Amino acid sequence: MTRLGDYLELVRAPAVLTVLGDSVAGGAAAGRPLTGRRVWMPVASACLYAGGMALNDYADRDIDASERPKRPIPSGRVSPRSALAAASALTAAGLGLCAVAGGWSSLAVGIPLAVSIWTYDLVTKEHALAGAVSMGTCRALDVLMGAGAGHVRPALGAAGIMGGHTVAVTFLSRGEVDGTDAATASGVAAATGLLAASVVAGSAGPPIKTLAVLTATAAYALRCGPAQIRAARDPAAINALNATKAGIRAMVPLQAALAVRHGHLLGAGALIGVDVLGRIIRSRPGGRKVSES
Repeated sequence: MTRLGDYLELVRAPAVLTVLGDSVAGGAAAGRPLTGRRVWMPVASACLYAGGMALNDYADRDIDASERPKRPIPSGRVSPRSALAAASALTAAGLGLCAVAGGWSSLAVGIPLAVSIWTYDLVTKEHALAGAVSMGTCRALDVLMGAGAGHVRPALGAAGIMGGHTVAVTFLSRGEVDGTDAATASGVAAATGLLAASVVAGSAGPPIKTLAVLTATAAYALRCGPAQIRAARDPAAINALNATKAGIRAMVPLQAALAVRHGHLLGAGALIGVDVLGRIIRSRPGGRKVSES
């Protein structure tokens, strides 16, 4: 009988925390903080993300049988049918919560997001460029879902930054098993610097706000930059894997920086709490078992 822990490993539970801030950043950029029913928007994002992770393992079950035999499906702890059912249920739950949180305005973005997630997992991820762009599109749409269809324009910058970071991490993740190459890792490290500069360049306001943006942006760059530089110097699989994990974890401080840039200090504070929670989960016994990769 499949245990709850097996499903948590299937959906990479700690990594789900990194998607909660997308709608916070998008809402902040659009001047629509997540209050009232809109507080359910991050949960909608989490369900859609978790569904995509379950679908990813369903689609990769044959490859994982040889490359990652300890994953839930190849190890026999979760059946392919159960994984597909979980992916479908989580996607439906995500869209339902999206409708509750933001009505048709948010659902108009949530549906394309769900379609993009399933397209990535079942069609585009086998191709390096198409897969990376598809994954970046998913993350950008998640940010825009927090803004809503009628408020997309002011959130495009935040969506582009989160999408760009996701594209870079996705390129690097292709080297988790066989190693990456110095050019790819160097390009990803350079992208991190450019994205950090974009966050800071787009900020304006009193000195205390500028300082907060600089602090959060520095936390983002320091969270993933060193691991990316190590991968550039030595593109072995273990360094590519560690740099990928660092890139995933760096999404939370990046979201916080975007929230601060648009004046949503409460949202940024909540994301700092999410970041601390993620660190606690990863440090506990068994925390690495249900890791991001």
